[in-house]
Amino acid sequence: MSDLEVKNNALNEDGTPKTAKQLEKEAKKAAKLAKFNEKQAKVAATADSKQPEKSKENQKKPPKKEEKPVVTYDLATPAGEKKDVSVELPGQYSPQYVEAAWYPWWKKQGFFKPEYGRDLSKPNPAGQFVMVIPPPNVTGSLHLGHALTNSVEDAITRWHRMKGRTTLWVPGCDHAGIATQVVVEKKLKREENKSRHDLGREEFVKRVWQWKEDFIVPLVEKRELTGRTELSVPGHPDKVVFGVLVQFAYPVKDSAERLVVATTRIETMLGDTAVAVHPDDKRYQHLLGSSVVHPITGAVLPIIADAFVDMEFGTGAVKITPAHDPNDYDVGKRHDLPFVNILTDEGRIVEGFGEFSGQHRFECRVKLTKKLEELGFYVDTKDNPMVVPICSRSKDIIEPLLKPQWYVKCDAMAEDAIAVVASGELEIIPKVHEKTWNHWMSGIRDWCISRQLWWGHRIPAYYVTWPQAEQAGVDEAARWVCGRSEAEARKKAATKFGVAESEISLVQDPDVLDTWYSSALFPFSVMGWPEKTRDMELFYPGTLLETGHDILFFWVARMVFFGRKLLGKLPFKQVYLHAMVRDAHGRKMSKSLGNVIDPMDVIKGITLEELHLQLEENSNLDPKEVEKAKMGQKSDYPKGIPECGTDALRFALCAYTSQGRDINLDVLRVNGYRNFCNKLWNATKFAMMNLATPFTPFSSLKELHAMGSLRIVDRWMLSQLAVAVRDCNAGFQDYNFQAATSALYSLWWYNICDSYLECIKPRLYGQPCADRDAAQQVLWTCLHTGLRLISPFMPFLSEELFQRLPVPPGAVQPESICVAPYPDTEDYLMFIDEEAEEQFKLGQKVINEVRSAKAKYDIPNKSKIELSLMSDNSSTQMVLESLSRDIATLAIASSVTVTTEQPSGSVPTPVGGDCVAWLKLQGLVDLSKCEERLQKKLAECLNKSGALTADMAKDSYAKVPDDVKEKNSDRLKELKAEEEQTRDAIQQLAAMKKE
Repeated sequence: MSDLEVKNNALNEDGTPKTAKQLEKEAKKAAKLAKFNEKQAKVAATADSKQPEKSKENQKKPPKKEEKPVVTYDLATPAGEKKDVSVELPGQYSPQYVEAAWYPWWKKQGFFKPEYGRDLSKPNPAGQFVMVIPPPNVTGSLHLGHALTNSVEDAITRWHRMKGRTTLWVPGCDHAGIATQVVVEKKLKREENKSRHDLGREEFVKRVWQWKEDFIVPLVEKRELTGRTELSVPGHPDKVVFGVLVQFAYPVKDSAERLVVATTRIETMLGDTAVAVHPDDKRYQHLLGSSVVHPITGAVLPIIADAFVDMEFGTGAVKITPAHDPNDYDVGKRHDLPFVNILTDEGRIVEGFGEFSGQHRFECRVKLTKKLEELGFYVDTKDNPMVVPICSRSKDIIEPLLKPQWYVKCDAMAEDAIAVVASGELEIIPKVHEKTWNHWMSGIRDWCISRQLWWGHRIPAYYVTWPQAEQAGVDEAARWVCGRSEAEARKKAATKFGVAESEISLVQDPDVLDTWYSSALFPFSVMGWPEKTRDMELFYPGTLLETGHDILFFWVARMVFFGRKLLGKLPFKQVYLHAMVRDAHGRKMSKSLGNVIDPMDVIKGITLEELHLQLEENSNLDPKEVEKAKMGQKSDYPKGIPECGTDALRFALCAYTSQGRDINLDVLRVNGYRNFCNKLWNATKFAMMNLATPFTPFSSLKELHAMGSLRIVDRWMLSQLAVAVRDCNAGFQDYNFQAATSALYSLWWYNICDSYLECIKPRLYGQPCADRDAAQQVLWTCLHTGLRLISPFMPFLSEELFQRLPVPPGAVQPESICVAPYPDTEDYLMFIDEEAEEQFKLGQKVINEVRSAKAKYDIPNKSKIELSLMSDNSSTQMVLESLSRDIATLAIASSVTVTTEQPSGSVPTPVGGDCVAWLKLQGLVDLSKCEERLQKKLAECLNKSGALTADMAKDSYAKVPDDVKEKNSDRLKELKAEEEQTRDAIQQLAAMKKE
């Protein structure tokens, strides 16, 4: 099987059988991959045939590094049954092995249910935590933004559950009205050559319900243009010019003057109903109250004064088209102007405009410009940087049109929303977003909730007619009623108009509600509202809403509106807003850049060729954009993306999350956290080999604290553990996930793995005794506590290892780490030991200085040396004596002697103010050769620093970028320090030779 083939498996990873749709999709992917392979092979063969024949010597390739086989969990475990943890752990960490089987078991055991382990009819003294997921679009393909949201939310929920709270995290997805309807309509046209109208509303909605698997891109793409640009537009044979400003003149009525205006859409001048100038613009004061004559229609248009006009832009005179521009709409409302629609729904000029009627809007654009030239009213066309809104579904240019719509009045709800934040009843985290909140709420407009679609929640509004309706003289706008059903609406209409129900005819509005309207109901509709359900009683209002800051207004505010308006309660007490995910270069995620990554590709790994194939399957991209995206992928992922696993991705995303900043995520750095998983795996695997029977862990932390045989390194390790417990709890409490993950990384990598485990190896390998037992008890406590600490971020790895730890006698082991108690800060305060931390810090300083000295004298780090630690301070001597075995282990010394006298045949290395470490070099190294190497090293150092100094002294150096200057200055400092250290080493060797 080639590297790119897709192996179809009839079962999902959780052991459940795949659906026919899943198998069909996988088969299609396999076929496409095979076709792609064939194409690539042909390209390679063609390239080879064009190459000149190479010599046999040149044809030799370096031996390929043998890849380790991927370890998988292959034991027969029915879906939902517990994984077999009696078998030995594999030799290497494998995400596929670790992540297998756990989730179906967690789900079947009910660990995620709020009622697990408790009676919901009784209050929980620990409290409760309720949160709803920001519902992703049903059409949406997964991206790293989803992964960030769910990693953070799942970690928060797991922490609260482990803290003993009644916990409910409600999932769901958004029906994505526009996106879904477009996808299904395209599918219908492609496969059956039918429109939704051919099917009818009822049948079409059925088809949408059947549709499950596809993906879509964002609704609107904004194309930024720097100037004149020709774009292809669907349905129009010629390319259309954008990025220009067309100037033309309006003749002032009864005057020889002309008023020059400018527009990016010249065709909209057909719908102009006024020309506006700023009231303070002295150039046009004399024209206020006058009119201009429309050069095409002959209509007389007023010249009005409005402060929205920018006097500095263009000529300072602005054409007003209220029916085709949002700003002009407001001007039209303020000045009571006519609203003239010039376009049909198909984008053609409506009747009543002579030769232009029936023309495509962009055809009209060209012909109207020529007409104005002929009439002498055309002035000029200039480049104009602008943003063109493009529908990503159809690739057509979006055009504002007037349509009758339903609105929700928001001013009173917005005032209330400002008040609840100001009073602290609703807390927005980070606090910096309160300013955005108040900005959106102040001067809020009514909310348009109509969408001209069939898929979605149909607006429950009915147009009423009856035989005598015309004679009754009821205004059109007043002939609407709302109702939960047609029967209720009919009853309302009969009462409102004083007509018998039997005479009433109703026609329901065909529009559906805005998706955000439905989403605004989410926090309580999922609990069974409008019914008074037990879920509503128990779980509303919620505790927290966690989401991206980009939908603070669109979703968060609307939920607050509806919660307060319909139920009189806020839907949640806190809002935590995470940052947006950008790529490693700080760029927004965009398919055209090739930097939109499916989190499953990070979890499972993907080749560069497969990434390219995904782009080719995305028909929404222009072929040129596909090639551009491929180049981006090749630059960022030349070898594809390695398999990182779920835990590494979750931990990386939470580690990157900092309040108030966007996240520049280097996907390849996630692999660094996979290495962290591997470190944790190997350390725990080694530790458990030394915690086998007859070892039995203590039942309580107090027993451990009372041990009299704890050494400095044991007390230091327990103090570090207590600090990590404190920092992790504080991190979750404050939504500072970066602090929590940093504490965990330091605890596991630096404290447990690099320091403590290495220090206690000699004790673990020794005979059973109190000293060995102390090391084992501390080690078990670190593992048991550390795994529970990291579990919210790394649920799979922590479960796999936690299940294998020895259990204290008589203790009730939690079924899963999911429901094990999270380490409590108060319980570990007894281990905070500042004295032990200071003492071990001295030992660490000795170790670091010795390692540096080895490097200075060109001694391999693994070479054992005789080490003498000289000090006149009695307390320092006592600490060094206590730490001598630990220093010997970590500094790789054959012996460590604490002394007050200078040893012979040794070189000194200062350690603080009252300690000197002496390394014995006689008999270990050839002093002459060592000096020769150091002299060579000094010469190289001097050459480099001299060359850099000369470059920095040149006149042209002033033109060098500041960041390069800064790097050069730092490098020069490093070279000077290296030079000084090397000179000192040469002097010490010379002194030793004289002994």
